[in-house]
Amino acid sequence: MAIKIDKKITGYNVVKPEDKVAATPVTAAAPKEAPSAEVIQMHESVERPETLVGSTFKIKSPLFEHALYVTINDIVLNAGTKHELRRPFEIFINSKNMDHFQWIVALTRILSAVFRKGGDVTFIVEELKAVFDPRGGYFKAGGVYMPSIVAEIGGVIEQHMKNIGLIHDPEMDEATRKLIAEKRAAYEALDSKKNSEVSGTPAAPSVDAAASETLTFPPGSMMCDKCNTRALVLMDNCQTCLNCGYSKCG
Repeated sequence: MAIKIDKKITGYNVVKPEDKVAATPVTAAAPKEAPSAEVIQMHESVERPETLVGSTFKIKSPLFEHALYVTINDIVLNAGTKHELRRPFEIFINSKNMDHFQWIVALTRILSAVFRKGGDVTFIVEELKAVFDPRGGYFKAGGVYMPSIVAEIGGVIEQHMKNIGLIHDPEMDEATRKLIAEKRAAYEALDSKKNSEVSGTPAAPSVDAAASETLTFPPGSMMCDKCNTRALVLMDNCQTCLNCGYSKCG
C-alpha cells in the first residue's frame, strides 16, 4: 500500500505489530485466556515409557493342549489432566505350546503396530472375531460360541478395551431386562414342574443343573444367532434367548 508524504521527513521510528496493539485504546479489559497444554493423542511417534500398565487374560481352548496367556500393556497419555487417556500399546501371547509359535509372534507384532499407529483401533476386534477355524469352533465357559482361537483372542482384546473405556456396550433398556427376568423365571418354574411330575417329588438339582450354574443358562439351551450364546430355550412353542432377549416370534 502506497502512502503519499507531503511534508519533509525529519525523523522516523520502526513500529512493531505488538506496539500497534499496545497503542490501541481498550474500552473494556478482556479476560485473559489461560494457557492450554497440548493434548497428546496416540500416534506412532509416541515413545514407549519405562513402565506400562496392563492386564493378562488366560485362554483355555480345547483346540490347544496348553493355555494361552494374553498380556495387553497400555500407555497413559496426558496423565493427571482431564484429557487423560489409556490406550493399548503392545500385546504379548505366551504358551507352553510351541506348535503355533510363528503365527502367534506375527499376530502380536502386527497388533502392536496397529495399536501404536493410533486412531480408532477398535476395528481389529471385529476382524479377529470373524476368523473361522475349518476344523470347527467350540463353546467356552458361559456358553458363548468361539469360531476359532483367533476369534477368542479378539474377544479378549474386546474385553480389555471395554475395561479401559475404549469400547462401550450398548445399554439394554429396562423393559428388555424385565422381559428376560420374567422369561427365565417362567422357564425355571416350568422345568421344575416337569421334573417333579416325572419323579413324584420336588425336583432336586441334577448333574446337568449343577453344570448350568457354571454355564449360567439352563442345560440343553441352543445357540442364539444374535448373541452367539447357548441361551436359546423353547417356551410356549417359541424360541427365546435368556441372554439378549431375542425371540423368533418377534
